[in-house]
Amino acid sequence: MALLYADENFSYPVVERLRLLGHDVVTVHERGRSGGPDAQVLIDATAEGRAVLTFNKRDFWRLHQLDPQHAGIIRCDMREAPHLLAANIHQAIAAVASLAGPFIRINRAP
Repeated sequence: MALLYADENFSYPVVERLRLLGHDVVTVHERGRSGGPDAQVLIDATAEGRAVLTFNKRDFWRLHQLDPQHAGIIRCDMREAPHLLAANIHQAIAAVASLAGPFIRINRAP
């Protein structure tokens, strides 16, 4: 099980499927933090020990390069179907020893 923090534009159906797979997922909306900058999303997630789930590659990649001391960033392809994306995230989480620090890319299946 992973602690995850879905940013503002992340797919709620994927969040629901990840919860069914046993992950503890909260959203920016559920925390009452909608509309904040990506840097604040990363700060909030890291404070809770949660990896960020996002479709935003550019901003979170830049934040990761500036300071890789975070609880993890999982950047996903938004074109993937929710059930496939949730399964791919679940597999990627299982494949790493720790989510703290890495920038994980979940690309669309061919």
